[in-house]
Amino acid sequence: MDMGLRGKSVFVAAASKGLGKAIALEYAREGAKVTIASRDERQLEAARGEIAAVAGSSPFVVRMDVRSADDIRAAVRAAVREHGGLDAIVTNAGGPPQGGFEAFDDDGWQSGFELTLMSVVRLIREALPALREAADGGRIVNVASMSVKEPIRNLILSNVFRAGVNALTKSLATELAPDRILINTVAPGRIGTDRLIDLDRKRAAELGVSVEDVQRESAAQIPLGRVGTPEEFARAAVFLGSFANTYVTGQALLVDGGIVKAL
Repeated sequence: MDMGLRGKSVFVAAASKGLGKAIALEYAREGAKVTIASRDERQLEAARGEIAAVAGSSPFVVRMDVRSADDIRAAVRAAVREHGGLDAIVTNAGGPPQGGFEAFDDDGWQSGFELTLMSVVRLIREALPALREAADGGRIVNVASMSVKEPIRNLILSNVFRAGVNALTKSLATELAPDRILINTVAPGRIGTDRLIDLDRKRAAELGVSVEDVQRESAAQIPLGRVGTPEEFARAAVFLGSFANTYVTGQALLVDGGIVKAL
């Protein structure tokens, strides 16, 4: 399938590792002009090298902390200047801290809000002028979590604010349709990233069991019997954020191996 991405300008947030890096790599493989952004410059340079080695083209790199409105403004504008416009943007951020309701004071809630929801609001707001000018319309992909359909134990900040991201997606699908901008949420389940390993370690410590025991128990709950790979997730995200997608907007796509049972 031709994704219609050759020569298109794509911005991927939090792309120095994990799901963001996998998405950026998949876009680069499809011939897009990719900008990767992250606050960790060392990891960004490493990601640039990995993507260039596989895809044959080097992404444009910008430092950006998704909690900073100034950083977001500067990074998106730099990408537009570098590539002469913007056709698609992927919003993404590291997950907020683990914990239940009583684990967080006002500062903790505000921090989770800034990281998980306001980063998406600001990235989209900054990208919209360029997306509206894109020749074939624009694409927005919001990376969230399967918690948009089913809350996850001990991840209350993620549950609350990622649900907000999904509500934003649904609302903007209607607002942006006249501009030929399609927007969707892609929601990972248990995908093999550093974030998942860290959560499994904390869970194992709570239960007094090995990480391997936690991972086996979790895999047994997934109908496909295993965790997903970042590459599998990236292929789904890139389709929705491509120009092969011409009629899917306002949706939340679960990439979860079937673990979420909600309709």
